[in-house]
Amino acid sequence: MSSKIHIKKISSTEAYDIRHPVLRPGLPVESCRFEGDDLTSTIHLGAYDSKVLVGVLTLMPNPNYSVMEYPNMQLRGMGVSAHHQHKGIGRNLVFEAERITKHSNISLMWMNARILAVPFYEKMGYKKQGNIFHIPTAGDHFLMSKKL
Repeated sequence: MSSKIHIKKISSTEAYDIRHPVLRPGLPVESCRFEGDDLTSTIHLGAYDSKVLVGVLTLMPNPNYSVMEYPNMQLRGMGVSAHHQHKGIGRNLVFEAERITKHSNISLMWMNARILAVPFYEKMGYKKQGNIFHIPTAGDHFLMSKKL
């Protein structure tokens, strides 16, 4: 990863600048808003190349009691702009989310991973849980989790 890249906390609306073109192309910008985005317990991370936002990730307590023990954190809305993909930015956003989660004494992270992203998360130690499912605004997904 370039030494120019740095990660910092951002607002939910700043995250839309990447969420919309990467995760919701062709949909209204409002489709980028997640329930819980503006709770004080939600953390939005932005990866910057110099002063340009190039990647985002949202981390929120959102226990999925059906398949995981409590407490846990959900990773949502992770995306990197097209010109900055395959440079380690997404990996570093996830590492920072894991660090924050561990620092909060939470030992499990999970996400609903798009099919195309499954190999990325598997390389980082996440495991698929259950069967494939469809999210209308985002396509086919697998629930994935990792014990930290």
